[in-house]
This record gives sequence, C-alpha cells and structure tokens, in this order.
Amino acid sequence: MTDDYQSNSAGIEDGQDDKQGEGLPFIARAMITGFAGGIFWSLIGYLAYVLNMTEISPNMLLQPFLLGDWKNGTIGNFAGVLVIGFLSIGTALVYYLVLKRFSSIFVGMIYGAALWALVFFLLNPIFPNVKTVFELERLTTVTMICLYILYGVFIGYSISFEQNELQSKKKGSAST
Repeated sequence: MTDDYQSNSAGIEDGQDDKQGEGLPFIARAMITGFAGGIFWSLIGYLAYVLNMTEISPNMLLQPFLLGDWKNGTIGNFAGVLVIGFLSIGTALVYYLVLKRFSSIFVGMIYGAALWALVFFLLNPIFPNVKTVFELERLTTVTMICLYILYGVFIGYSISFEQNELQSKKKGSAST
C-alpha cells in the first residue's frame, strides 16, 4: 500500500496504542468495576453458602420485596447476585466520589468493613430472614466480614489504581 498510514483490523492507525477502556470516562469504568465486583464477590458468597460456610445467601435481598417460593431456590440466588451487582454500582460510585484519591489497600479494607457494618447493623431490620449479628454463627460472621473486606479491597484498589494511572498520565503529558 502506498498510503501514508496503514490501518489494522480495528480501524486504528498503526503507531497508535489500542488501549482497552480509554474511550470510557473514568466514572463509567468505576461503575463497571462496581458491577463486576458485585457479581464476582456475591458469587463467591453464594459458593460459601453452598459450602455451608455462611447462613446467608444472595437471595436475602429479595426476601422482603418479592413474593413466591422461587426466590428461595437457585433462581432466587442468581437473581440476588444480579441485584447485588446493580447495587454495587452505587457503592463503587460512593468510593469514586469520596475515596478515589487514597491509594492504600487499607482504605479499601476499611470501606469493606464499613459496608459490612452498614448491612448487618443498620439495614438488618429490613431483612426478616437474617438474624442479628449477635445471633449469627461465628463462621457466618467471619466469612461475611472477610467477603466484604475483600470486596472493599477490590473496589477500592481498582478505582484508586485507575485514578493514580490517570494522574501519572496527566503529569507525563504535561511534562512533554
């Protein structure tokens, strides 16, 4: 070809970087991170429920709001996983708005522990089938705290890492 440039199969000129996700605004990537984190960690929570490591399954969110026995089975648990994914978009946005500038893993751990406290202390009356923290088995409490902390680290570290990458790119482009 005698053109000044050649394009690859994606329609991008050679010499340009084809970086995934750069077309999306940072807030959209934070929302995707929240949704993916909610799905992934609630599936891990469902696995913990199936393995009898916790008394709480993802369908706990559906109990006070929907009628029917379907919510108590596998379909209800997967519907609960999906609902958690959508709710997780909100938790990721909160982290994005308030804590994205902190790059410590401990901030994510504290965020996850705070989410656990919010759900199990403040929101517990909404869920009629969930015992209070003091009535739950110790294994359930420890498992759920660990899952929430890991979720918080996932959300926090992912968003903070992206924030730091954007800051370094801005500093790099400003110096050139």
